[in-house]
Amino acid sequence: MGSTQIVPPLLYRDALMLVIDKPAGLAVHPGPGGGPNLTGSLDALRFGLPRRPEVAHRLDKETSGCLVLGRHRQALIRLGKLFASGTVEKVYWAVVEGGPDAEEGEIDLPLAPRSPDPKSWLMKADPAGQPSLTRWRVLGRAGGQTWLELRPVTGRTHQLRVHCAAQGWPILGDGIYGVVPGRGGQRLHLHARSLTVPLYPKKPPIHVEAPPPEHMAERLKACGYAPD
Repeated sequence: MGSTQIVPPLLYRDALMLVIDKPAGLAVHPGPGGGPNLTGSLDALRFGLPRRPEVAHRLDKETSGCLVLGRHRQALIRLGKLFASGTVEKVYWAVVEGGPDAEEGEIDLPLAPRSPDPKSWLMKADPAGQPSLTRWRVLGRAGGQTWLELRPVTGRTHQLRVHCAAQGWPILGDGIYGVVPGRGGQRLHLHARSLTVPLYPKKPPIHVEAPPPEHMAERLKACGYAPD
């Protein structure tokens, strides 16, 4: 792969699962336009196994943070069942324009594709769409922006981005669902902060956290985030 190979930092490793810290802007799978992608770097994460690990769930190209890989076929099957059943606890951090009046709540808003084209990933709020639920909590506020903890109960495509935009507080840097004049050129301020995976029935769930990316540091600190 040469210069296009990017190996993200490893956050967790055991016999079944790896958790990596995916950088913002790195696509998981190859796209029609080419460019670096995570799939092209997975051989570097074999750690002695005969086959490379594979991605166990989705994370948008522009979203940074925790991404789970299954180390072999049986691991992928087990992880797939956990994600499909909603038993993996996912926590995201976002910085949004404006923000809610309350300190916590939930967004119960069905989502559907914007287009019948199966190649299109764009979504919209639609009463006839699939049920979609996000729980949120305010972690800090500053300068007309809000630092939110987002917990997606369902896992629809672009769910957090559409849900926040539909409430009138789009995620900073979201050029698709929430363009704000004068705020162009920024990366999406959405980060997969942590995962809690009940992978082993007789052991406590595995909890993994990813540090926030550099492009979110300024806004998070303004809203009260203090790194350990």
